[in-house]
Amino acid sequence: MTQRRFTALALCAIVVLGCALRLYHIRDPILDHPGWRQGDQAAIARNFAQLQNNIFYPQVDYDGPPPNYIELELQIVPFTAAQLYHVVGVHPIAGRLIVMLFSLATIVLVYFLGAALASRRAGLIAALLLAIAPGAVYYGRTFTPDSVMVCFMVATLLFWWRWCEQRRTTDFMLAFVFGALAWLAKPPALLILAPVVAVLFARRGWRAALTDWSLYAFLAGTLLPFALYFRHVRAIAEWHWFSGITQKHVLPTLAHELSSPGALLAGIRSTFELMTMLSTTILGPVLFALVLLSVLVLVVFRAPDESTDQHVLAWLFVSWFAVLCVYAFVVVNVERVDYYLLPWLPPAVLLAGIAGERVLDAFGARRMSAWACATLAVIIFFTAYANMLEIHPYYTWSRKVYAWAQSLDRTLAAGSIVVMGHYGPDVLYLIDRKGWEEDPLVWTPFDMESAVRKGARYYIAVEPDRLKANRELYTYLQRFQQIPTSTGWPVYDMSRPRPIPGSAH
Repeated sequence: MTQRRFTALALCAIVVLGCALRLYHIRDPILDHPGWRQGDQAAIARNFAQLQNNIFYPQVDYDGPPPNYIELELQIVPFTAAQLYHVVGVHPIAGRLIVMLFSLATIVLVYFLGAALASRRAGLIAALLLAIAPGAVYYGRTFTPDSVMVCFMVATLLFWWRWCEQRRTTDFMLAFVFGALAWLAKPPALLILAPVVAVLFARRGWRAALTDWSLYAFLAGTLLPFALYFRHVRAIAEWHWFSGITQKHVLPTLAHELSSPGALLAGIRSTFELMTMLSTTILGPVLFALVLLSVLVLVVFRAPDESTDQHVLAWLFVSWFAVLCVYAFVVVNVERVDYYLLPWLPPAVLLAGIAGERVLDAFGARRMSAWACATLAVIIFFTAYANMLEIHPYYTWSRKVYAWAQSLDRTLAAGSIVVMGHYGPDVLYLIDRKGWEEDPLVWTPFDMESAVRKGARYYIAVEPDRLKANRELYTYLQRFQQIPTSTGWPVYDMSRPRPIPGSAH
């Protein structure tokens, strides 16, 4: 068997393994982790299909009757899913399958990037590690944009590397297209600009790089659609997620940390605590350990020749990990959710893949015996199993909540506007109604009357104990009849006041 054919078969086997892991529980309803993010994405997809089939006008279900435009990244997966809904009906599994395809494509792209940076074997090792990494597996099947963003980031760097190496116009155009898509898919994709710039400067030198037209064309051309899109959605949106998080959380926290040494040290210490998430549900313990060992391996087992590519490679990884550390300190340290750490996956697996290649070369391991293959298979199995244990709690979802939400969907008047006493677009999505999702502890009778004037018919007490703690709102709602349901959530019909005792009927 030729080496090319063996590589192709090995890559296919890796993709099949990655596919099998990502299909686990893929038919679960939109209640598993992260329910909030998936609920938003699923609702936007359904609203594209049912309300306004325009990718530049994303709508969520909350904040009153539609339209409820929202400031988010370009909704690539929801819009694509909406087109499938027109054919097969509204099934969230369509969105998950689309994300899975992007995740599998990332495995292939990582292989090609690893092969371009070092060798085919390094690419295969990196692809295998990405196929079984817990963060790549789980978020490679959730209705979220992060895996799509990572796919475009890897594609951008792959074709930019090829452009800097061979100066082929096709590679520049592909890097350009994928770069523009990456920034639109989610703004953290801008992180890839650090290794992009580092590769060009390391390969061509500072003076030549500063006068290279391609860098300026790439930056201007790819950032323009990004700027225009976010300017547009910011103008039409009622909910400003991107700018709101940045202005109200990220920047004030950063300003506070930079204002005093004590705050800065506290921020750094808090950032180091993120390694728990990184080493468990994103990279997994095995890959995390391999990344740490890879740094030592690349120092001890040097490449046969210290060529220009090795110099460029060093700058690529140093810049890449450096910008990820800054990103963790500035952003993830504030919004402490693990899927914000997904951009760590590509450099981690590539570094481990190149280090693995160096070790194999150092020991002269060119071909694997049958025993070595069997041992490798056992190691892969137990590593994948250990990784699945790390993310297994994420697959948990409440069957009771799902059944109750489906029951209300069948019970409430079609097309009715509701106020749901609970923060969670996933539950509102399953009830399949537009309206408001609010904390019952802070919602007031004045708020309720305002919502009724805007068309709200029902109040759904998803958190009845929290509602009772708000005595003013709870007392006010007793003026209205509850409708009979098969759920444990009291539902008040705001169009049907309770009869006043002693009054004529």
